[in-house]
Amino acid sequence: MLTDTIAAISTAVGESGIAVIRVSGPEAVDEVGRLFRSKTALPESASHTVHYGFIVDPATEEKLEEVLVTVFRAPRSFTTEDVVEVSTHGGIISVKRVMDLLLQQRGIRLAEPGEFTKRAFLNGRIDLSQAEAVIDLIRSKSDRAFSVALKQVGGELSRKVSELRYTLVETLAHIEVNIDYPEHDVESMTMEFIKQKCAAVSEGIDVLLKTANQGKILREGITTAIVGRPNVGKSSLMNALARENKAIVTDIPGTTRDVIEEYVTINQIPLKLLDTAGIRETMDVVEQIGVERSREAFSDADLILLVLSGAEPLHEDEIALMEQLKGRTAIVLLNKMDLPQQLDREVVRRYFSEESVVELSVKTEQGLDHLEEAIATLFFGGQLESNDLTYVTNVRHIALFKQAKQSLADAYEAADSGIPIDILQIDVRLAWEQLGEVIGDSAPDALIDQIFSQFCLGK
Repeated sequence: MLTDTIAAISTAVGESGIAVIRVSGPEAVDEVGRLFRSKTALPESASHTVHYGFIVDPATEEKLEEVLVTVFRAPRSFTTEDVVEVSTHGGIISVKRVMDLLLQQRGIRLAEPGEFTKRAFLNGRIDLSQAEAVIDLIRSKSDRAFSVALKQVGGELSRKVSELRYTLVETLAHIEVNIDYPEHDVESMTMEFIKQKCAAVSEGIDVLLKTANQGKILREGITTAIVGRPNVGKSSLMNALARENKAIVTDIPGTTRDVIEEYVTINQIPLKLLDTAGIRETMDVVEQIGVERSREAFSDADLILLVLSGAEPLHEDEIALMEQLKGRTAIVLLNKMDLPQQLDREVVRRYFSEESVVELSVKTEQGLDHLEEAIATLFFGGQLESNDLTYVTNVRHIALFKQAKQSLADAYEAADSGIPIDILQIDVRLAWEQLGEVIGDSAPDALIDQIFSQFCLGK
């Protein structure tokens, strides 16, 4: 697959100023050159140059589109192959005309999802962790998440992992010497050396895992369900946090019939907000479905925002909800503080600590800042880790780091117990391979294919 030439649209479908079609492979310059008319013949152009001209139908010489063509010669390109980027007007028809003509050429086929980045990986320009960070960069929901992904694309995590693996290579080399030339080595010293190296690498993994919880949240966001009885202000809260009218708000109970999703960023923390139907007993069939979906969102959410109306006495349904929230990560919002208060706060405080209760008025936006502070405190102790730290954001990476740490613990214990060194070597090598899977050095083909299938077409 690395010997053919691929093409795909790299910009989103729709109306825009420009659209970009990317072509990569050994025939990229020649194939686009057959369709491009300019003062300079494209095959004669230098790398990293931009050319103005027209895409024409070679059969009729009819001009199909006015374009700018950028040439990147191998190996100085994203894929390390010859790459040509055709910038067209950003309309659906203009892009389609050019793309259709390119795919009519014998030497060009449509790229698979993520194939450009996959070629960059297979050609050694980036490793697997950097490739995965490209997805995070595209899907970032906050400035902080974007910055973390950008550092990983730049190879920050890769360098840390490579340093840890190098230490294990030194350890494995020392073990090999002991096995091959036992008469020239003191086994007790080798065992002590192995324990020191295993402990050092394990500590390095601990430093990376320190940011895993925050990193995972920055990457995926906190799935946050807004729950409560009808008309307590759930949809109004959703609109206030989203800064736009995403949910319909009326005085009629049961207005929200389905779960409404919206991403927002609070104190650099991405939240996936789920506005749910009011939880209550109802004979309305459609509302019953909405209530059932609310209960599902309630069960699956990372964070529950239980909204109560301070202007009304507690309802038995609300007490039942507070019972269900025992042991869950939740914040109780006492809404409608701008109205005369009737809710018994002492009952609420039987179930929740002072820090988990926020008084606010969504209507006047009073207290929304306290909610933001409560979320940040709940998940990050009030603040994110330093920008200088290398965040581990990928669930796959976290699992591999934990596996490698366990393998190192097994090797350390084996060395401490006097297990034969050739047996002990297995655990050290396993840790080395598990760290290698993070950056793709020892990743199976099926895993690589699965990772790149998540990319959009044209990336």
